[in-house]
Amino acid sequence: MKRSEIRENIFKLVFCGEFYSGDELPEQVEFYFEDLPEVTEKEHEYMAEKFDHIKDRIGEIDDKINGVAQGWKTDRMGKTELAILRLAVYEMLYDEEVPVKVAINEAVELAKKFGGEDSPSFVNGILAKLAQ
Repeated sequence: MKRSEIRENIFKLVFCGEFYSGDELPEQVEFYFEDLPEVTEKEHEYMAEKFDHIKDRIGEIDDKINGVAQGWKTDRMGKTELAILRLAVYEMLYDEEVPVKVAINEAVELAKKFGGEDSPSFVNGILAKLAQ
């Protein structure tokens, strides 16, 4: 699986996390992986671990987003854009394997694929401010 495909699956897990709480979430994550027929054990572990790290830092990540998002706090953002931003901010701040420019570019690509017409520029704007 390509890194961009792995990132897309992690984005989908982060997005899923918005709709399930506590006890339901681990079960939903496992259901998600059951529907991925071509994923290796190593890829599964990597994606699940990265998702857990993001989930554990959501408060910190949202604080960073809220600090640069003028007029758009996380509680007002669309779920798609918020999931993309959370993944990208995690990669920018906590994942040393992903260069900041790559995290931003990949987030914009996810916004083009899954978001609305204005999503790519919105995501890019937030992440560019955070990268300064």
